Amino acid sequence: MDDGRDIATPNRTVLVIGASRGLGEAIVETYVARGARVVATVRDDKPSALTAFATLRSDAVTVEHLDITDSEQLDDLRDRLADNTFDLMFVVAGVSLAPQDAIGADIDTADFHLMMDTNVLGVMRTVERLQDVVDERGTIAIMSSGQGSIANNATGGFEVYRATKSALNQMVRSYAARHAESERTLLLMAPGWVKTAMGGPDAKLDISESIPALVDTVDAQRGVPGLRYLDRFGETVPW
Repeated sequence: MDDGRDIATPNRTVLVIGASRGLGEAIVETYVARGARVVATVRDDKPSALTAFATLRSDAVTVEHLDITDSEQLDDLRDRLADNTFDLMFVVAGVSLAPQDAIGADIDTADFHLMMDTNVLGVMRTVERLQDVVDERGTIAIMSSGQGSIANNATGGFEVYRATKSALNQMVRSYAARHAESERTLLLMAPGWVKTAMGGPDAKLDISESIPALVDTVDAQRGVPGLRYLDRFGETVPW
């Protein structure tokens, strides 16, 4: 997605995990438009927005395959990327399998497990397995959500999805505590409610209203060590 702005990114080499469509694919397009070389992952071999874009921009985009819930695939990708050093790793992959008004206790148990496995455990395993391919002063960004904020939950809705993002936030805080001496930037990003296959047609924002601003914020945080939970404009989201 070319946002129409002539902006050079300080993140010249970018790894995007979960980029077949939606927010992840838009992040890839935005970084390519700003001059970055991107390695982006898809879960399977199905044609996607990313594979189409990568065909057009094979000079700047390399596609890898990864299911973040598969530990062997994570290890294999780590081995394939071992000789690379990325300025930024952005973990975007996630799922939502319940409608907005579904009561958390009523969700199918298998769907609950899959959402937790993907949105929490899979994301954290990805960070742990691939952290060493990120420059020691680079950025690890993780797509959270404003719905992960416990303090801001005054309306309910998306109960299980909210729970997965809150759990993710807690695990990232624990990760940050274990790496308190690290010089890397660590970001939990809330993109807003965006019209994608996962966000649905009732969402408030088009991708073009979310991702360029979010990328601006990620780039602006480069070189600032430690963990922050931010919205797309760089404002702090309460835990």
